[in-house]
Amino acid sequence: MSAPQMTYQIEGREFSLPCEVRHATSGAATYLVPAKAAAALLPGPEIEIAKMLPGKALCSIAMIDYKDNDLGDYNEISISFFVRPRGDRPTLPYLGNWIDLTRSRLGVHIIHLPVNQSFTCEAGRTIWGYPKTVQEIDIDYANDRATCKLVYDGQHALTLTVPRGGDKSVSGQKMTTYSYIEGVPHVTSADQGAEGMGVFFSGAELALGTGVIADQLRSLGLPKRPLMCAWMERMYATFGPAEKL
Repeated sequence: MSAPQMTYQIEGREFSLPCEVRHATSGAATYLVPAKAAAALLPGPEIEIAKMLPGKALCSIAMIDYKDNDLGDYNEISISFFVRPRGDRPTLPYLGNWIDLTRSRLGVHIIHLPVNQSFTCEAGRTIWGYPKTVQEIDIDYANDRATCKLVYDGQHALTLTVPRGGDKSVSGQKMTTYSYIEGVPHVTSADQGAEGMGVFFSGAELALGTGVIADQLRSLGLPKRPLMCAWMERMYATFGPAEKL
């Protein structure tokens, strides 16, 4: 296999990997959703939903405020599922997926990744095959919570509020994302860490509006109470190139 490309032309500017995120603030809510409905939103047969319980999968909705990043200063919303390459089975049914999740061995597939800046949109689509589009994203902070509003193609799609706070730190976490570039499945690896991290089991609110994203989330049985929420006051990461799966 040939080595993945490391230098790109993005909006007339040369951009090289790895991509460094030095400071981002992030909050996420994770939900148990029907695995069959989640599988219907995957783009190809090469990856499959990781079933965490019989008929159940995990869907995560995250808000990210990138403050110091090689791709710029921008807001982002990620809607993703935990997945495995097709045929890659856990060592134990269901329990094995939970073990792999806690050990950062489960990958994710992002079905929507709206951002509010054009450079990161083109870079994300070109380099990693991420489904980025330029939309309206506002993130507001209070002492104990953060609220993100997404207006997608002129329609209010969702508003997510998550608890804010925490004093935990983590480092050396692996993150794997699966994506498609011109119809070909790829995998991207990243190293991630965080400071000011907290985990919560209440306090999140999700309101859905109209349009494709809201309809897809409703097909998953949302809005409802999330399984858990996570907050990272300062997240940092290093992203490498996308490689063919």
